[in-house]
Amino acid sequence: MVLKEGLRVWKRIFLRLILLAVGLLGLLLYGLPLVRHLEVLIPMGVCPLARRPLRDNFTGLLHPWARPEVLTCTSWGAPIIWDGTFDPDVAQQKAAQQNLTIGLTVFAVGRYLEKYLERFLETAERHFMVGQRVVYYVFTERPAAVPRVPLGPGRRLRVERVAREPRWQDVSMGRMRTLHEALGGRLGREARFVFCMDVDQHFSGAFGPEALAESVAQLHAWHYHWPRWLLPFERDARSAAALAPGEGDFYYHAALFGGSVAALRALTAHCAQGLRQDRARGLEARWHDESHLNKFFWLHKPAKVLSPEFCWSPDIGRRAEIRRPRLLWAPKEYALVRA
Repeated sequence: MVLKEGLRVWKRIFLRLILLAVGLLGLLLYGLPLVRHLEVLIPMGVCPLARRPLRDNFTGLLHPWARPEVLTCTSWGAPIIWDGTFDPDVAQQKAAQQNLTIGLTVFAVGRYLEKYLERFLETAERHFMVGQRVVYYVFTERPAAVPRVPLGPGRRLRVERVAREPRWQDVSMGRMRTLHEALGGRLGREARFVFCMDVDQHFSGAFGPEALAESVAQLHAWHYHWPRWLLPFERDARSAAALAPGEGDFYYHAALFGGSVAALRALTAHCAQGLRQDRARGLEARWHDESHLNKFFWLHKPAKVLSPEFCWSPDIGRRAEIRRPRLLWAPKEYALVRA
């Protein structure tokens, strides 16, 4: 009798622990700020190359050991760029020596144009690749409505017309095909390196040549502390974007990616093909083109990874490791802009 009673007690305790774990996980995933702050207790890992010098064509000598509290390189040897791990003056000198033109693409369709584009371009003029030649490519269905923002020397604005899609998801997914075509045309001839960004954000700090590389991925601000098994990869095995359990390195944000023209042509071709395959099967990946981008970067490792400082969400709140945000997400007013 005593044994049976003891088993019942342990069973109740075990069930309560399971419910507590599920509850905390739900709060972590779906938004109680106090619980989300506990993410900082999840270790990010230690750079295996932290005591060896790392060099980069655009930053010179990197200092991964300067930020011991965060992960500063990947298992395949790519640097993760945090404030303090590079010298911005050296990065400017390295870029100047290479005589670069850098492209920046952004889609401003529907109400996203009026709501976000002007501030995006104005802040880009203050912070994006200052001192470098830059060509902005704005893709919109209303070229005449694009604001005429004053541009500095050596900086140009191109406006490309795109069709208005019936759903915002189709706009998001269709951009990979559009980017692939643009990179094979004038954009690919004008620029050596290109960054592709979402319009519903604005620059808040220097975003310079330290971000350049053959291929560049961005750690997602909401997921960079999470263990791999919690990351929101596509898990439907029927999808071309699917990653099996145990696959995937980090969760990358589609609001910011970049690289050389050739590397981006490969990335956009892969994503566009995967999206076509899914559509033919009647499927849609959970996070649309972002799911396919994560599949690509699992198969083809990025040469450089940008820390969440380069694309940060103020809704997360203050984090000690986020010293100097470069891009800040705008408030997500989906009911207004996706109507």
